[in-house]
Amino acid sequence: MKNENYDVESIQVLEGLEAVRKRPGMYIGSTGERGLHHLVWEIVDNSVDEALAGFCDDIEIIINTDESVTVKDDGRGIPTGIHPKTGISTVETIFTVLHAGGKFGGGGYKVSGGLHGVGASVVNALSEWLEVKIYQNENVYYQRYENGGHSVAPLEVIEKCDKNRTGTVVTFKPDPDIFKEIIIFDYDVLKTRARELAFLNKGLRIKLIDLRSDKSEEFLYNGGIIEYVKMLNENKKPIHDTIVYIENTENDIEMEIAFQYNEGYSSNVYSFTNNINTFEGGTHEDGVKMALSRVINNYARKSNILKEKDEALSIDDVREGITMIISCKHPDPQFEGQTKTKLGNVEVKKIASNIFGNGLEKFLLENPNEAKIIIEKALLASRARMAAKKARELTRRKSDLDVVNFGGKLVDCKEKDPSVCEIFLVEGDSAGGSAIKGRNSMTQAILPLRGKILNVEKARIDKALTNEEIRTIITAFGTGIGNEFDISKLRYNKIIIMTDADVDGSHIRVLLLTLFYRFFRPIVEQGHVYAAQPPLYCIKHGKTIKYVLNDDERNQYLATLSPNTKYDIMRMKGLGEMDPEELNETTMDIDKRILRKITVDDVISADASFTKLMGEEVEPRRRFIEENAIYAQNLDI
Repeated sequence: MKNENYDVESIQVLEGLEAVRKRPGMYIGSTGERGLHHLVWEIVDNSVDEALAGFCDDIEIIINTDESVTVKDDGRGIPTGIHPKTGISTVETIFTVLHAGGKFGGGGYKVSGGLHGVGASVVNALSEWLEVKIYQNENVYYQRYENGGHSVAPLEVIEKCDKNRTGTVVTFKPDPDIFKEIIIFDYDVLKTRARELAFLNKGLRIKLIDLRSDKSEEFLYNGGIIEYVKMLNENKKPIHDTIVYIENTENDIEMEIAFQYNEGYSSNVYSFTNNINTFEGGTHEDGVKMALSRVINNYARKSNILKEKDEALSIDDVREGITMIISCKHPDPQFEGQTKTKLGNVEVKKIASNIFGNGLEKFLLENPNEAKIIIEKALLASRARMAAKKARELTRRKSDLDVVNFGGKLVDCKEKDPSVCEIFLVEGDSAGGSAIKGRNSMTQAILPLRGKILNVEKARIDKALTNEEIRTIITAFGTGIGNEFDISKLRYNKIIIMTDADVDGSHIRVLLLTLFYRFFRPIVEQGHVYAAQPPLYCIKHGKTIKYVLNDDERNQYLATLSPNTKYDIMRMKGLGEMDPEELNETTMDIDKRILRKITVDDVISADASFTKLMGEEVEPRRRFIEENAIYAQNLDI
């Protein structure tokens, strides 16, 4: 039945914080793990803003035993007087009125990471209860809110305090009616961001305490982003000793840049604006990259390292092996992009280019030996790029006829709409044969892999492109690589790695993920990569057949059966030993299979993991194995 009435009564008006509870995803992104942890950062950001303003030195984040979180700071404390517009205390205004805060030109903050002024009120709205204490004017002020942000009583003074003590303490308990998926805080997720904030705000001490397990860590980096670069390069071999640091302010826009080159082949540039990770880049990153290329080329020409006949070094050449942090502090940042993590202020590009260009030019002139090392690395990258350009021609797909000439490897699907197509990268010819016969030929393509592909963490792009398996994968995906990469040309919405659940299968999967992360990172970041989850057991009872992934699932399922039920348990064969019907039913049928989505929630941690586990340096890998060997299970014997 259609509702024909559309009138004034059809328009729902949500008062106060009701809108937040009705559509929490609009304010915190999701009500899953990411949104849950986002609540903590909304409160922490307010404390960091106090630090940016020069009034806060210490922040404590405490995970309490009841899964509530306390955030303490020694800033000025939220103003406690009556607000002239609302007629209630400023504290209650901030915690119950959307877009109320000191970040809208009222002079409270020059630079702010909490941009929208909705942080405290949104956290309050999505909490079962929230308590705030303010230390100010020798008094301790207190207020409690319950049931989605409703104040229990007006702000009151509950005790006296030392005249020198100031600050804010906020404790909140996320509402389980909102966060139905997860209500447990992850210590490592909070640790990663807390450490990042400490790197980005030199001299700010951030302490993380977990009362559930007695774990605690303190982060204080007086060197700021210099120490950040040092940490990121700890599993790599730097090619010069100095971590270059450039800092300056122009038109109230402060730029900080730190970088160091290493022997690796990948570029790791991470940019931030007002402590927000702008992983989509933006004008601050564009300005720095432009200056990097311009200054290095000019220096190379003037010093005669780059001859007149030589082609100019490209931006990719000068970025090879660089680890760089760019931090911009802007009084009025404008963000764009799908996730609002791309800086769009036009004026920043020129300012960033000037500040970084002048600083880099000074460094190269004052350090000719290190300058020569950097330029020689870029020259090697340039030669490799030329070789790769020739090899890349072999990966270009000009027509459907090329598919037939993949050396008999790729068996494509008939459908041409990428949104419904998927490609299985299958370990071995035998499993590939079964997959070809067991697939849905309309939407499922099969690419059997013969052996293990090259570890691209240890090879430049030119060498990688001489590897036949890698060339085939690049051609099949259709996106190109490097400067030519275009995700809109991706031919398959799902890229599914299908390998055995043994050590060899795991190794092949890691090699493929390394390739994807280094050459096709956006396909991982945008959720196109999956790992097939073939079952470990088949349980038969009567006419019922149940596939389970692991021992725990097997035991849970058996516990649901009647004690009198007779059943048979079979351990499943490897992919190559399954016939097409078994492979389809267990691993490929979209109505029955289980896929694990590969995500990169923290790009910096992911990069460190790939470097540590797949890079040239043996010592970090050995240390990792020694520290984690006790957790290994189900190793092939």
